[in-house]
Order: sequence, then C-alpha cells, then structure tokens
Amino acid sequence: MLDDRKSSILGALVEVYIESAQPVGSGRLASVPAVDVSPATIRSELAYLEASGYLVQPHTSAGRIPTEKGYRFYVDNLTEPVDLDAGDLRQVHDFFGSTSGELERILQETSNLLAALTGSAGVVVAPYSDHQIVRSAQLAYLGAGHALLVIVTANGSVEKHALELVDGCVDQEETLAGVSTHLSDHLRGHRLAALPPVPPTGRESVDEILLQVGQALQDLAMIEETAYVGGASLMAQTLVVPEQIRRVLDLLDRQIVVVGLIRDLMERGRRVAIGSETGLEPLVDCSLVVAPYEIGGEPAGSIGVLGSTRMDYPQVLATVAVVGRRLGVRLTEG
Repeated sequence: MLDDRKSSILGALVEVYIESAQPVGSGRLASVPAVDVSPATIRSELAYLEASGYLVQPHTSAGRIPTEKGYRFYVDNLTEPVDLDAGDLRQVHDFFGSTSGELERILQETSNLLAALTGSAGVVVAPYSDHQIVRSAQLAYLGAGHALLVIVTANGSVEKHALELVDGCVDQEETLAGVSTHLSDHLRGHRLAALPPVPPTGRESVDEILLQVGQALQDLAMIEETAYVGGASLMAQTLVVPEQIRRVLDLLDRQIVVVGLIRDLMERGRRVAIGSETGLEPLVDCSLVVAPYEIGGEPAGSIGVLGSTRMDYPQVLATVAVVGRRLGVRLTEG
C-alpha cells in the first residue's frame, strides 16, 4: 500500500491525465489543491511511483502517465462514489420514460444511450433465457411448406424459428391456428429456459407439426445471450493505431466474445477490467466497466462501457449503475 502522500499524488496525476491526455509533470501537480507539498517533494514521490510500476515516463523530458497498475490502484483505492451529472440524469430519465417497442429495440437503444453519455462503446447483454417468461406462441404460414414459430415473452422479446413442414400436413391456415392455440395454452407463463413438453392433441396433422415445434423449442431454450453494442465508432476515436482500431471493432462484432468478456468479469465479482485484465490482447489499451440489472428483483443481465484506459472512471461507474437500475425497472414493468 502507498502512504497518504503518495496516494494523493498518484490520484491527482491520474485525474489530470484523464482530463488532459498529456503527460503530467511536477509543476502541474503542484497547482492541484489536494497536493499540498513542494515541487521537489512531488518529483521525489513521482520517481518512487515510477520505480514501483504505477507510472511511466514516455520520454526523458516528458511528464508521467499512469500504468495499468496505477489505474488499478486509483480505481480500487482513490475513486469516490459520485452522483450522475444532473443533465445526464435527466437524459436517462427522459429515455426510459419514452422508450417503447420490442425488447431488442429497447436494449439496442440503451446501448446507444450508454455510448452517448460516456463517449465510449455501450454494451447491453440481453436477459438470460431463465428470465424470459412466455406470453404467447404463434405459428404463421409462410407458404411453400414453410412456417414461422414466433415466441413473445413478457418483457417484449420476440424469438423466431423457421420450420419446414412435412408435405401435406397443412392444408389450410386453420391447422396452424389450432397449433398456435395449443402451444400458447401449454407454454404461457413458463420460462423460456424451462419449457414443458407440449402434449399431443390426437389430431395427426397437428401432432406432426408439434413434433417439429418441440425440437425448435429446445433450440430456443439453448440460445446464447445476445450483446447489443452502440457507439463502436466513438470507441475507435479513442485509439490511435489503425490496426488496433480494426481489431477492436472486429471484436465488438463478435457476439460470443463480448458476452463472454462481460460474463467473466461479473463472475469474478469485479466491476472494472483494465488493459490486460480483460484477457484480450486487442483491448490492452482499453477498460471495461460493467453493472448488472435485475428483473423482478433477480439478476437478469448486464450492461457495460468499453473505452480507453483514460476514461473518467467515477463518472462511468455512476453511469452504468444508474442506467442498469433504470433498465431493470423498465423490463420489470414490461
């Protein structure tokens, strides 16, 4: 652990660097009210912090910038909880007061909201299937021996699965209407991750379709979580090297990687991953801040902000906390 003086100097340097994006020298730190020591003492302490791995000096004549270790100490020991800015809080309130439509649209727009508030990429992981309560099940005939199974859940999610019907089993749309009624009667109110088997009706034409629907329902229950990403271009603007920008944007397009990254961080009980802590080499200059959201008082999904390691950690932590709570309330209300 660092003593109080070293901690205050390190904290001041991190905050000045976050604001300025320029290496910070002893003269600049001497003007910070929280650093109440002489420039000579500051230089001595900066040398110690650099030798201890908290800071690095890009050039001999330049000031210093935080390392990953320096950011980690700042996040764990020096950040104080802050309230979201009044303007941002009003934007969140207005957003959730007016957003409507299917779950997918709400989640995508929430990721865009996170991006707009933080200037980084916003990520929202859809609710786990265990929290998807079936509201209705419908089969729509598409013609040419094909139908579409549509499952609508209580929080507005719409899951779809195409079916290729057995030749001759459908002679009119009334048959599919009967299947739809039977499905809804037996699936309504159940969780998508634990759907009961649908019993046969005794009508051959209907039961042929139910066999196919049964397999489709198993597939739907196994669906991996989906990640909605907004503001990827904002994330790219925080990076400098073109190849790194390309690799980060490619990563954000890969659903399973983004979901796995957030899930891993949540399972480790952490809210911030800095640089190499993400476990992904393209994100060595990036940080991820996450927060859970609940539906009906139970953990249901996660949101996050992916940005430069030079992000405003207190503000981003406050943002994901507020947006996560409001998203949970919105999805609970349905």
